Amino acid sequence: MAIAVTDVRSSPADQIRHAAIVLGRSKQRHQVFSAIYQGKKKFKTVSELSRATGLSEIRVLQEGGRLASNKIVTQIKIRHEERLETAYQKDPFFAQNKRRILSLARDRQRLARLPTSVTPRLNLGPNRISFPKNDVRIERITIDDVDSFSRVRRIRPLGDTSFIYEKQTKKGILRLLGEKGKFQDWGGETDDLFSTRIKIRGKRVSVAFALKGRGTKGTLTPNKMGKRGDQILRLFRSTADVYFVQYNGQIDESIIEQMRGLALMRSYFERRRIYYGVIDGEDTQRLIAAYRKSFR
Repeated sequence: MAIAVTDVRSSPADQIRHAAIVLGRSKQRHQVFSAIYQGKKKFKTVSELSRATGLSEIRVLQEGGRLASNKIVTQIKIRHEERLETAYQKDPFFAQNKRRILSLARDRQRLARLPTSVTPRLNLGPNRISFPKNDVRIERITIDDVDSFSRVRRIRPLGDTSFIYEKQTKKGILRLLGEKGKFQDWGGETDDLFSTRIKIRGKRVSVAFALKGRGTKGTLTPNKMGKRGDQILRLFRSTADVYFVQYNGQIDESIIEQMRGLALMRSYFERRRIYYGVIDGEDTQRLIAAYRKSFR
């Protein structure tokens, strides 16, 4: 029985980088890899690969063995044309990414710039973190985009950003989401509130909130997020689909930029859509006005 080649726990970018490094610049290794992953057939025998590439069977065995030992393919034995023969089986992940792997193997500079979980190489500019556009799906949202808070769409900004306690805010949001569990604060927490009951555009998703309460003064900046200024980083360690920072006053643009960068990274490495946004003082008051009973 064949065993899955790729490690589902590792980053897709790590796996792609590993495969590109193994292929290197060897044209014959590229030929064997391409032939194995060509077409819909799940495995190819050494004799079939020899005919497809024009290489000798010994050379196919050498290059195929290199790919198998690095877990790019699975080496198996099958009965073919009345004899037992070595064959190489595809891995679904590498099959899906074969063109990208070959492209990176041929371009060492692009490969060196590839962000991975081990070496997250980011192209940093003024307030920018860039990734290949086709590899990320992120969206900045507001409370108006949340179906669970739909009443807020009818409430205009009130101009009153009076402080309320963080605990009161948390209880109100918990009631709105229908959460009955207990969320105890502690110094090492990744988030102040996590729920799987929020709905965005008709779809139920998970959400993580970082709530800043009365103890914080003035405009909220990253250095006010946790004792070490790492609260947003810890927030994004939660395995959520949506990330919100809530504060009863003004939120600096640097908070949003930091959230955007972390959303980009999570989307890139996990290949899924990530939503992020802030709920400032005005939106907090709109939320309270729309659901007064929940925030009592």
